[in-house]
Amino acid sequence: MTKRHVSLPDEADEGVTAFIEQVDDRLSSGEDTCEVVRDTLVDLFGDRDAYERWQAGGDVTPAERVRLQGYDPCNATLESEYYAEKDEDRFTRSKHLQWLWRQFDATPMADNIAFALRFRQMLANHLFADAGDDLRLFKGITFTYGHNIEIGDNTVVHDDVHLDDRGKLTIGDRVSISDSAHIYSHDHDIVDQTHVDNYHTVVDDDARVTYDSMVSAGCRVGKNAVVGAKATVQGDVPDHHIAVGSPARSIRVKPGWESVADPVEDKLTNRAEERAIEYDLPDDLDDFDEFQRDLTPPDGVDAPDAE
Repeated sequence: MTKRHVSLPDEADEGVTAFIEQVDDRLSSGEDTCEVVRDTLVDLFGDRDAYERWQAGGDVTPAERVRLQGYDPCNATLESEYYAEKDEDRFTRSKHLQWLWRQFDATPMADNIAFALRFRQMLANHLFADAGDDLRLFKGITFTYGHNIEIGDNTVVHDDVHLDDRGKLTIGDRVSISDSAHIYSHDHDIVDQTHVDNYHTVVDDDARVTYDSMVSAGCRVGKNAVVGAKATVQGDVPDHHIAVGSPARSIRVKPGWESVADPVEDKLTNRAEERAIEYDLPDDLDDFDEFQRDLTPPDGVDAPDAE
């Protein structure tokens, strides 16, 4: 389907360009990232007067103080901050940029597509391990860290997609990921859910992961393949295949690609263990079970080994 070319009026475009370039320059300068994020959000939310009054010692209500403090990512915590195996040095900056990404999405400007796509492309250039050209990153995208994501050129990620990069996530060129899809790179042990295994998950060039589907950790969606709506992928989808259902299975090869595609099998082959990512935990880690459960099996039953 051919789409229309849409652009902002010249004056509006000049303002958008100047703002994005200003934030980009500050993020590239070596300036403290917390300060850049704080200043950007204070201005985007129109709170500059209140912030300066507070900084000058003026009276603010407790609610105002919490709001004004919250523009600074150094005053916030994220769920992924608690993950023991994360790269602490890389996460520090990633957290600050992720905070800017998420809070930007809470502003009215996040719905101005001509502005928001360019702003998120700029942020992706700073946050992701590799961000291709001409990305179209829509509203509500979430990720674990951001710095373990590689995305190729001319790829689109639609609204409310979750890109889990607790392990590693590679997305190729010209990929389309539809609304509410979830792509994972970590999994939990079936007995002890506090034990986490990380994997490298791949969505290859020209693939489509469609509405509300899930790609499990360590799987590969092949080149030019399609994952159908609401499918649950638990193995590798071969190049040019269409996989649907839960658990997903290949039902056919895309028309015209039969001569170069593997034949359709009964089920997808899971090769996650080939893509496992080993990690070491810090020696001084405060190891605890947040659930405080007794995992001892009943008498006479052997507990399975954690994989």
